[in-house]
Amino acid sequence: MSISPVLAELHASVPVVEPSLLACDFAQLGQEIRRVEQAGARMLHLDIMDGHFVPNLSFGVPVVEAVHRSTHLPLDVHLMISEPARYVDTFREAGADLLTVHIETLPDPRPLLHQMRRMGVGVGISLNPPTPLSQIEGCLDLCDHVLVMSVMPGFGGQEFEPVALDKLRRLQTMVGPEVLLQVDGGVNLETVRQCALAGADLFVVGSALFSQENYGQFLEEMTGLARKNTCKIA
Repeated sequence: MSISPVLAELHASVPVVEPSLLACDFAQLGQEIRRVEQAGARMLHLDIMDGHFVPNLSFGVPVVEAVHRSTHLPLDVHLMISEPARYVDTFREAGADLLTVHIETLPDPRPLLHQMRRMGVGVGISLNPPTPLSQIEGCLDLCDHVLVMSVMPGFGGQEFEPVALDKLRRLQTMVGPEVLLQVDGGVNLETVRQCALAGADLFVVGSALFSQENYGQFLEEMTGLARKNTCKIA
């Protein structure tokens, strides 16, 4: 499985805490991006919501393009949408370095994941808290990362669901070290320890970060906790 420079850098940098721009002050988007850059962020997470797969709308291609123009950081674009095959090319062209699609939207995920690999983007599959790992087992060989949702997608500020921890632990036995494990939803200074111990490499954080006065201090503390509690199966 080939690996892009962005993925190579991520592997060399784990654990990585990803600010989720969904939780930032959109009236100050450019300033918020600069603040997380200066705080030491290694990647930005962008949640795309269609009001159909999830009961909310967020932002689309123009915002991804604007963020891409505004930062040197790689963009991790999470497609919480019902028909991802219609849009993966567009979001790649808009600046996505990693793209994640939901297994719940794909009766057969392999054709789309093959298409994404040909695009040269980091390929990710995500699953919601009620979705069993058996649903993604047949496509893990095509993935660069697996995103375990620890809340139902659609809204920020939700409480962490511990079922994600069991999935992370089990995923360590199902994939090799070339596949990054990612967690999203309710990740904060308390739950990051549990996620790291369960095997997570990438930690998406929204409300817990953007509610802080000092982004740098928070990112440093969260990254330190993740590194201290990292527990990967050899």
